[in-house]
Amino acid sequence: MISALAACADAPIQRKDGSYSKREFSVARMAKGDIDEVVEAHQRAMLASLKALALKFYKRNPREYRKDGHATPEAAVARLFEPLTNWEQATERLLDWESRLRDAWRADYAGDRVAALMQGLVRMGMASYGDRTEFYMLSQVDPQKLYNSARNIEAVAWKVANARDSAGELVLVSNSMVPGQDQNLSFEREFGKLIATQDTLALIIEDKSSRVIRTGVVNVASMLFLPI
Repeated sequence: MISALAACADAPIQRKDGSYSKREFSVARMAKGDIDEVVEAHQRAMLASLKALALKFYKRNPREYRKDGHATPEAAVARLFEPLTNWEQATERLLDWESRLRDAWRADYAGDRVAALMQGLVRMGMASYGDRTEFYMLSQVDPQKLYNSARNIEAVAWKVANARDSAGELVLVSNSMVPGQDQNLSFEREFGKLIATQDTLALIIEDKSSRVIRTGVVNVASMLFLPI
């Protein structure tokens, strides 16, 4: 019975797409504390939400991925997240995330607006984790940066829902609540998950490190973001 219970406790979680959340054991994991595993789990959740958002944006705004010659939204998403496989050496790590986020709304911007938006969010998100992809007992994560990133994401979500071009059309189509059409609130839910992920980890780190988070808000009208 004990063996059976142990096997059940160690069983990985299967996702809707058939993948599993359990990671294989490695010697490097022996140098990680419990909090390091928690940080990595939250970072994976953050990136999963960003990837889901990128695909949703491309499907709702197909003209954007075609600007860079991609044949499918999936191909465009794969290119966007490719740098994360070797983030320490990626040139995208040097991007100015604030500028990239503003590019998505600039009236004179002719490039892929979804790419600009998602590159800005990925760069900002990774910066909130100290630009690390592995965390060990001596690794430090700043709860203030996590908190600030959550507030910035709230501002971006507001901008997505409200930014319109000179013709009055949404710059980037996302949620849909038009009468007579299928309602789509999946963007709002994914942004909510993303914000909750960052906020929850910020509170965990604050409690563990005794570092008090200074609350703040973003000026959404001028898109003045909180620093990361």
